[in-house]
Amino acid sequence: MAEFVLVAGAWLGSWAWDEVAPELRAAGHGAHPVTLSGLADRQGEPAGQQTHVQDIVDVIERADLRDVVLVGHSYSGIPVGQAAGLIGDRLTRVVFVDSNVPTEGESFASGSWLGEEKFTAGLEGGFWMPPAAADFAGQDLTDEQIARLVEGATPHPAATLTEPAMPARPLGELPATYIKCLLDGAEPSEDVAELLTGARWRLVEMDTGHWPMFSRPRELARVLLDTVEV
Repeated sequence: MAEFVLVAGAWLGSWAWDEVAPELRAAGHGAHPVTLSGLADRQGEPAGQQTHVQDIVDVIERADLRDVVLVGHSYSGIPVGQAAGLIGDRLTRVVFVDSNVPTEGESFASGSWLGEEKFTAGLEGGFWMPPAAADFAGQDLTDEQIARLVEGATPHPAATLTEPAMPARPLGELPATYIKCLLDGAEPSEDVAELLTGARWRLVEMDTGHWPMFSRPRELARVLLDTVEV
């Protein structure tokens, strides 16, 4: 039995996995959705990037989880990739869902598609504000799914986005699966593409948008279950 630790991306909390976690449990595995500090029902808690790394490690250590499949979506690939290097032999695999990955000394902002200066200029009052409904267009989401995302999203603490990553282990040493959601771009980023040339990384493609836990939850669950059979 694997223990799936599920961490959604910016603006989201554990609720983002409501349609995925039951599928994993029905297959006989554990599922542990995580809400990071400062988000969802934890709004108001101070958070920097290393806070989020520790949030993830704490979930694993408090429950004494073993055979962990650590799953990070979007922004959360950065703290998940760091946490994966800290949990030793508890880790079975790390899965990056259309996500960023941590690079020593770099932040989410420094790797932004907008460029660091433009991205940081768009932060408001110490937060990255959630997208509007129109920003979810073209991502394989129904109107109901978009409404759920918009209603549930909360402002994301800016410090988690601007502080540099400090990976404890090179990512290429970790057993990893990268899930590329093709409607959000046909190719992985350059840093991910380089990691995928290594023997311990594999690529899975999904024909959906950037939020597959909403657009294709059963398909995503199936992909996650397949990772424990690798």
